[in-house]
Amino acid sequence: MSLSGFDELFEKADSRKQPVTVATVGGDDPTVLEALRAACDRGWVAPIVVGSETATRDEAARLRLDLQDFRIVPVELDVMARAAVAEVREGRARLLMKGRVSTPLLLRAVFDPAWGLRTGRVICQVVLMEILRDARRFLLADPGISAQPSVRKRIDILKSVVEVAHCLGAELPRVALLAASESVNSAMPETLVAAELEHRNQQGEFPDCLIQGPLSFDLAYAADAGVKKRVGGAVVGAADAMVFPNLLAANLTVKAIMYTADCRFGGVLRGTSSPVVFMSRADSTATRLNSLALSMALLEG
Repeated sequence: MSLSGFDELFEKADSRKQPVTVATVGGDDPTVLEALRAACDRGWVAPIVVGSETATRDEAARLRLDLQDFRIVPVELDVMARAAVAEVREGRARLLMKGRVSTPLLLRAVFDPAWGLRTGRVICQVVLMEILRDARRFLLADPGISAQPSVRKRIDILKSVVEVAHCLGAELPRVALLAASESVNSAMPETLVAAELEHRNQQGEFPDCLIQGPLSFDLAYAADAGVKKRVGGAVVGAADAMVFPNLLAANLTVKAIMYTADCRFGGVLRGTSSPVVFMSRADSTATRLNSLALSMALLEG
């Protein structure tokens, strides 16, 4: 079974009996407020906005958005991430959402060992991508957090992306471990790691997925690339998930797709005790809604 796409995720969110409480860090952003208003009107969420009350209300007034049903927690900007995390830790919210806040400030609160959202697993970003032209859906990790993940960290990222795939309906997700080449080369350490993890998968480790690597992006994405390069395998041209060797490769690839392809996408942090709705401050209202729908689906997993 293939991954659910955003149409299915929206339908699932629309069918919820009760809204999910979401604590948003920094609400004085037009796309954040528009997304929360739309999600609230659809019955998805009960919004909590943590940050400057004056700035949030001023932005809502400029947009002519009603903040009815919103709860605003007024705090100073330097502690708003910690205050929003506390809403989740203390059970008043089930989701954390990145609003108008810098990524380092948010991550310091999420990563804090005493009062953050750590679970013992590496925290990573997982992006669900839909390429409309090709009717393709796949997950990508990690374009947002781990700069140069060790083998142990890559295994944690792998486990997280497989769990997301299961929540989205892929019973045995096909995972591509990406590199610049499908050939194992000692000068490219990521190819050695990919080959090792593929072998461990074949030996029965990670039994809830199919792993192939190293694979270049074209081989993971397009079946005709496999035909032309004479590379076979269950994952070639059919990857449900792509795990990148480092942040540079993942971030550049994901943003290139986002800005040049006819696509829909949304992102979430995993390895946290609760899903964190996590994308760029430059994203649109539609992308924030996508990310909310994706994160809400993981609450059921």
